[in-house]
Amino acid sequence: MHEVSSGEILETLRELNAKRVLIQTPEGLKGEAQSLADFLEENGIEAIISGDINYGACDPADREAKLLGCDALVHLGHSYMTLHLEVPTIFVPAFAKVDVVQALERNINEIRKLGRRIALVTTSQHIHQLVRAKEFLQKEGLDVVVGEGDSRVSWPGQVLGCNFTAAKVDAEGVLFIGAGYFHPLGVAIATRKPTLAVNPYSGDAIWMDREAERLVRKRWAQIAKAMDAQKFGVITSTKKGQLRLAEARRIVKLLREHGKYARLIAMNHINYPALEGF
Repeated sequence: MHEVSSGEILETLRELNAKRVLIQTPEGLKGEAQSLADFLEENGIEAIISGDINYGACDPADREAKLLGCDALVHLGHSYMTLHLEVPTIFVPAFAKVDVVQALERNINEIRKLGRRIALVTTSQHIHQLVRAKEFLQKEGLDVVVGEGDSRVSWPGQVLGCNFTAAKVDAEGVLFIGAGYFHPLGVAIATRKPTLAVNPYSGDAIWMDREAERLVRKRWAQIAKAMDAQKFGVITSTKKGQLRLAEARRIVKLLREHGKYARLIAMNHINYPALEGF
């Protein structure tokens, strides 16, 4: 399902003189993690697979790797992100083995509705096919723009769950290639432009504009409800790529200056059941 270069990973681990490693992966790559672990152990490196949920490159398990006595962390499925990590970490993108052009051909009439000049974006799983996708769309008469993005992304045209700078270009609409709602929904909200998500696995195309409008309305309703609240918990994530302690402290200070009770809460996995006690 995904291409993972086991040989290159082994070579890098040998350069690090690693004897034991922790393999971290998002949910969709558990099978690839097991295959990689088998391969590494066949070549003399002890491999442990992290069973925790992973949300991206911003959530590396380097602390867990150090606790387990690992010499390195292999982080599958995401591109490199600059972080201060406790063990050497190898970020290994996993490229999907699916032809994105077939899905684009199937939905070309919907894609044309975006306008003549469109922005093209995707995630790291399909970034290796972005040039093919652009060439196909250009042959169909479309003016395709692939944004560079800022320093947080590894490739032009790449979007992250926390970064949509590659989509913020001079275009009439945005075409997202990939599965799921999370990334294209973020693109639609960040750009405020018509956004079409084409799923290369199913071949389906979904317009995200209505979903984005629904989410924004829900947020405003929550903000309006919070205006009447007197007690606030301000949550900061302890994940290394999501830790914004200074911003959280600023918000606590601001709430208290306006006569509200505010308490700072630090969490690794933020979820409603864990907050019910508060």
